[in-house]
Amino acid sequence: MLIKRIIILTGLARIFYEYPMTVISDVAKSLRLQIVDDPSQLPTAWDALLAAQVQPTPFMQRAYLTALHLSGSATAKTGWQAHYVLLWQGEALVAACPLYLKNHSRGEYVFDHSWANAYAQHGLNYYPKLVCAVPFTPVQGSRLLAVNDAARAVLVQTLESEAQRLQASSVHLLFNTEQDLAPAADAGWATRQTVQFHWNNANYESFEAFLKTLEQKKAKKARAEMRKVREAGVTWRSVRAIDTTPAERALLVRCYTQTYHEHGNEPYLSPAFFDAMFTHMAQHWLLCIASHAEFDGEDFACSLIALDSTAKVAYGRYWGALARVDSLHFDACYYQPLQWCIANGYQRFEGGAQGEHKMARGLLPVITQSAHHIAHPQFAQAILNFTQREQHGVQGYFNELAAHSPLREK
Repeated sequence: MLIKRIIILTGLARIFYEYPMTVISDVAKSLRLQIVDDPSQLPTAWDALLAAQVQPTPFMQRAYLTALHLSGSATAKTGWQAHYVLLWQGEALVAACPLYLKNHSRGEYVFDHSWANAYAQHGLNYYPKLVCAVPFTPVQGSRLLAVNDAARAVLVQTLESEAQRLQASSVHLLFNTEQDLAPAADAGWATRQTVQFHWNNANYESFEAFLKTLEQKKAKKARAEMRKVREAGVTWRSVRAIDTTPAERALLVRCYTQTYHEHGNEPYLSPAFFDAMFTHMAQHWLLCIASHAEFDGEDFACSLIALDSTAKVAYGRYWGALARVDSLHFDACYYQPLQWCIANGYQRFEGGAQGEHKMARGLLPVITQSAHHIAHPQFAQAILNFTQREQHGVQGYFNELAAHSPLREK
């Protein structure tokens, strides 16, 4: 039986649920479940638990999640109601995950609009749903933080229980690791696959050495695109966020906002979010900034790259330009970041969601995964059948991409 308790912590009300549980491995017989509706109230133990996972990324750190919330980018008002789950054993945090109650499917990059339409056609509500993910961030990494596999399995059970309590149609675990996927799959969750494009550093001595590993046609194309940008009068510099000026930071926000508006969309992230990143996580960001001779050398474009200095991984995130230059996008988003990665010993560059054109620039296909718990029995079976068929299609697509590698045959 679920026992509800209200506990006051530092003057703030926090709701706890205590589940009597059978011992699974060395997990305690009774765990406390804490629900946190404001990421800024996460305990310091969150980051410590994250650091112990197989694939911690900067995007799961308290500072990043808090910035999304406090900046107004991911809040109940924007359809991202924080509902973080923490499991405690005494004073020790043994499992936790970011969880959001959502009334739409935007900003997830694992598309389930057809599922929502099917629910509507049958007179059922697909929303609200629960999403275990980092908002607007299609980066694979640890999602179910836990001290061991047994605690992780309990966390999956807890997510199902929360979906039932909140009358949510489903729970979606996005861009997770194999370690996260295992307990979800064991619990009968449907699994999906998507394809991204990543670059791996084979200890290249220079960017030219990397280009020489590409097929001749691909290398020629890359050199031609970079030459077009250079001959147009564009020059580049890479600046760590900690060393940026106010003008450079303002350029990033302006370029990001304008790019979204040019595509007919409202930006997901507010200026306050970027302010928070430069204030609290500057060590995790790099700007590739372009200036143009026609603008008297003024800056007019940039791309924003996230950095994990421990794992030596860089992530392409956002880019924008205030004027059009042929091939500028490829230079900003691929060639400049890859040059920086090679020069600074970074071992992987992740190009973000989708984009077959990335292969021509030396990024190779990789498969990312998600898991989905559907509460409605009939829809659960239908969606399971769909994902199994879909998985065969995705695997075939991946194999076809892999067969057309841009790399020279050795």
